[in-house]
Amino acid sequence: MDFDAFTKDIVDNGWNVHGVEVYKDGSLVHSFGDTTEGVYDLYSITKSVLSAAVGIAYDEGLIDLSRCILDYLPKENVKKMTDENRADFEKISVERLMTMSVEGLPFRPEGENWLDFSLACKIDNPDERNFNYSNVSAFLVGVALTEAIGQDLGAFIEKRLFAPLGIDKFEYTRSPEGYFYGASGMKLTVSELSKLGLLFYNGGVVRSKDVAGNEIGRYHDAAGNELVTRILSEEYVKMATSVRQMNREGGYGLFIWKYRSGFSFNGKWKQKCYILPDEGIMVSYLCDIQDDSHVLLESMEKHVLGI
Repeated sequence: MDFDAFTKDIVDNGWNVHGVEVYKDGSLVHSFGDTTEGVYDLYSITKSVLSAAVGIAYDEGLIDLSRCILDYLPKENVKKMTDENRADFEKISVERLMTMSVEGLPFRPEGENWLDFSLACKIDNPDERNFNYSNVSAFLVGVALTEAIGQDLGAFIEKRLFAPLGIDKFEYTRSPEGYFYGASGMKLTVSELSKLGLLFYNGGVVRSKDVAGNEIGRYHDAAGNELVTRILSEEYVKMATSVRQMNREGGYGLFIWKYRSGFSFNGKWKQKCYILPDEGIMVSYLCDIQDDSHVLLESMEKHVLGI
């Protein structure tokens, strides 16, 4: 691993990278730039945050991913749907939306009532699973989760996900009608993004800390007592990070992308968290590079991953 060569590429090429962290075997080994102070746009990594929130509810039996999405949405909005649209949506499960396997949905919700807009969308081939990336899918899952848990989803994420992870610098946005917008609009620091990545890297647990606040580097003490806090079940982590829908990028899980032997959280303008449990490596970075180039990724793979 040649982290200095990677950061030299960033500086020499003027790539707009806010900060980078590299973890080896669960411990921070390299950092660059602003990783702890500034909160930066995550764009679609917000969907992976939503996936973790869904996982908490799933583990507690509050939401069934195989059930129809309409079962969890407000009845007054469902009643306003046309018979044709309702019949199509009745074939769509929560899992179908989380795997982006619903054709026809537009990229983003619009108007003053995003839920009514989303439920008025025409679904193409509702019986067939085909990859179609849409923020509408994530928005609908966020609304469904809000109804399933019976409380504000933003507050739920703050208390049940962010607090135990030690995430205290964040911003998020809402739809015009007040729902947590699960598709985009969230901001975190680089180090806090890494905390989310480590949750999945560690199979759903957070390592406990000693009296000095340092992370304990093992999962059990000498007596065999568990030294971790479990936030997500291993079952959900495996479900969320395995390929459930194929696409040209190599596959998609539950709002999480397949990446080589592991998986990744991906944002619009090169916001990334690459998680490779088999290799014991995790790389997080937040950027604002608004093009379709792959030079930053290629440099990271060459110098950090040794590919």
